[in-house]
Amino acid sequence: MLAHYIERLGMGQYKRLFEFSVGLLESYYIAGDRPVRCIDRARSCGQDTGGFALAVWAEQVGLCRLHRPSWRHSYSLESNEESMKVLVAVKRVVDYNVKVRVKADNSGVDLANVKMSMNPFCEIAVEEAVRLKEKGVASEIVVVSIGPATAQEQLRTALALGADRAILVESADELNSLAVAKLLKAVVDKEQPQLVILGKQAIDSDNNQTGQMLAALSGYAQGTFASKVEVAGDKVNVTREIDGGLQTVALNLPAIVTTDLRLNEPRYASLPNIMKAKKKPLETLSPADLGVSTGSTVKTLKVEAPATRSAGIKVKSVAELVEKLKNEAKVI
Repeated sequence: MLAHYIERLGMGQYKRLFEFSVGLLESYYIAGDRPVRCIDRARSCGQDTGGFALAVWAEQVGLCRLHRPSWRHSYSLESNEESMKVLVAVKRVVDYNVKVRVKADNSGVDLANVKMSMNPFCEIAVEEAVRLKEKGVASEIVVVSIGPATAQEQLRTALALGADRAILVESADELNSLAVAKLLKAVVDKEQPQLVILGKQAIDSDNNQTGQMLAALSGYAQGTFASKVEVAGDKVNVTREIDGGLQTVALNLPAIVTTDLRLNEPRYASLPNIMKAKKKPLETLSPADLGVSTGSTVKTLKVEAPATRSAGIKVKSVAELVEKLKNEAKVI
């Protein structure tokens, strides 16, 4: 029957690709009362994606049904290219415009009636993922956050900015960078993204550790402090900001990228998109669901506000300035 359709279609140069696709549709199994043709990813990788696209077309017109097992790659008939899933991690932090107050017992930061927002570096990560989708490079953006139930607010913001769905790993514990990296590793294993984008650091803890730890745990290539990201085939080129200037590295996908301030300028969410975000899927998981223990080996002993700076003074001459720096400030 398929050979009959090949002759009828008369596709010219695409006939070979369609024949290749048919060749992949050899095995089948019975689902209910109908045979389901199977296509093996291992046999199709590295071959003409146009052939695979035609196989998908054959399924759509009813010639066969493709079996898609646990792998999560998708293919587009329009682009004939493999699509990319991007996972973006976001964190709920105290808004950067808020003056932070320490609790009276010095046990931590007072979060009562404090405005919370998405970490600014995470906003840059979401923006970069959305831009990749707008360019046609990414097909799906999944945002994930780890924290209390109220972190859904930041996830909804990311959905309003252009993400497709969200995952909240709900935990009321104070998690260190390693625990967060382990939880993200479990989410990466579950979602199988081709690119993971994180902010280089959070403005509350300033650790700059999670992205690097996640790369080490997952075995993925990493490009940190990114000021430019370009996806080219099965590689991503990341321009990094380093002390000596700029460094560009080519990473094999899948890869981890952490964003710096100069990567982009995040957009604002429009009111229609904010309303649409309320209907987008948001999945809630627990560390136990992911099989991860979040026990910490680090304990916070004391939190103190920075010392109050004394008012500056004016001096009448360079000699007076040098004298004060030497005798009062004792810095020279």
